[in-house]
Amino acid sequence: MLFNSIQFLIFFPVVILFYFVIPEKIRYLWLLFVSYFFYMCWNAKYALLILFSTVITYFSGLIIEKIKAQKWEDRKIIKYKKYCVIGSFILNLAILFWFKYLEFMILNLNRMLNVFHFEIHIPTIDIILPVGISFYTFQALSYTMDIYRDKIHAERNPFRYALFVSFFPQLVAGPIERSENLLRQLKIPTRFSVKNAEYGLLTMAYGVFLKVVVADNLSLLIDPVYYNTNDSSTIALTTGMILFAFQVYCDFQGYTQIAIGSARILGFQLNENFNSPYLAKSIKDFWGRWHISLTSWFRDYLYIPLGGNRKGKFRKQINTMLVFLCSGLWHGASWHYVIWGGANGIFSVLEDVLKPYYHKMIARLKINERNVLWKGFRTIVTFAMIDLTWLFFRVNSFREGIGILKRIFAEFRIKWFISSGFFNVFGTTYNFVIIAVSLLCVMIIDILNYNGIDVRKIIFSQQIIFRWIIYWMIYLIIIYWGVYGTGYEQTQFIYFQF
Repeated sequence: MLFNSIQFLIFFPVVILFYFVIPEKIRYLWLLFVSYFFYMCWNAKYALLILFSTVITYFSGLIIEKIKAQKWEDRKIIKYKKYCVIGSFILNLAILFWFKYLEFMILNLNRMLNVFHFEIHIPTIDIILPVGISFYTFQALSYTMDIYRDKIHAERNPFRYALFVSFFPQLVAGPIERSENLLRQLKIPTRFSVKNAEYGLLTMAYGVFLKVVVADNLSLLIDPVYYNTNDSSTIALTTGMILFAFQVYCDFQGYTQIAIGSARILGFQLNENFNSPYLAKSIKDFWGRWHISLTSWFRDYLYIPLGGNRKGKFRKQINTMLVFLCSGLWHGASWHYVIWGGANGIFSVLEDVLKPYYHKMIARLKINERNVLWKGFRTIVTFAMIDLTWLFFRVNSFREGIGILKRIFAEFRIKWFISSGFFNVFGTTYNFVIIAVSLLCVMIIDILNYNGIDVRKIIFSQQIIFRWIIYWMIYLIIIYWGVYGTGYEQTQFIYFQF
């Protein structure tokens, strides 16, 4: 069930109505039921995977708590706690591997066998990737690790814990919530609040705008370019590469805003997953603002356990590369995702290594880092580097990505962006105006957010007549400028495939 579908438009009001009518003590059971129903609308059988992950991590938490309570020596307690965590990780990651990476491994193993002229062919297995499996698996694993680290206590109520793993607003594409935030909230029955409803609905409306007006309109231009790169003009490839950065951002941020808004109406606060990422002034700054829940997950549960920056500069750079390579593989079982992660890792390592030289250059040239023009220059350079890596995220293979880059660097002309060829990429003047105006709105909102100004608070502070004028403007823009379709492939969110 998609957020931007008629089904969800019926489903969500029913969820809200019953949630605030039934007794407070059993409301979480209602949310658990509708969360499983929500997921089963894609494939009912795959609800068993969420159940499996839930059962494993739930009992792992209880076992760890029981081990802590034993009057053993500390070394023995730590050892058995580690065994329990390792067991939980192995079982959960084994399921993730089977559904997401097994075919990828077999294909690459067959290629290696062919290279060495072994007459062996391992048959591949056609497996449908369950929607959101990477998200809820990581969320469940963080629970086990947090108990191990004494950050939280194990949840005794299995149904409440099951709701934490399957909470429908953020189930299939995040944010990846921590137990200390979401599970804590699920223990307290919420009541209907007009303020929460207004905030949530406006947040959801902005999410729908990002998805159906910005991201889906961009996809109508970008997808044909990447479906047939050989026949696409170089100016179309260049424009498509630049615009894809905004498509993936608006698509993913659109889902996140709908998730945060729908949870807020129910009385729950999910963590923000984006913080004006394209206004970042360095690669490190970007990754502190993009997909924050995943970035912080890898930091807390992979980078720090690997040693972080505590074991010397060289080890720090190795750990950074490993995290980014794993992040690329997390996004998909394909080498172009690994290349995407690796490219971001290289940029991050180079930025860290060159930082002392950067500061020396700033001092020698007497550059004021607070200068608006210098900040703008750094933002543009950072965006260009990030946008370059997005190319490998979007293409189907590393070779295709390199081919596109060769054409762009060999033929690029700045005058393209004031030529008829550039405007022809958009098809019609009407399409260009829709995309230009909608992207301008997104940029303005991000700039305000970057400077600590919440547009929602500005709207709520207006008189009621002006508030309703704004609401109707948003509604009409979504209706008249939005892209709608009945096919799943046309309307799905990009991050559903992960």
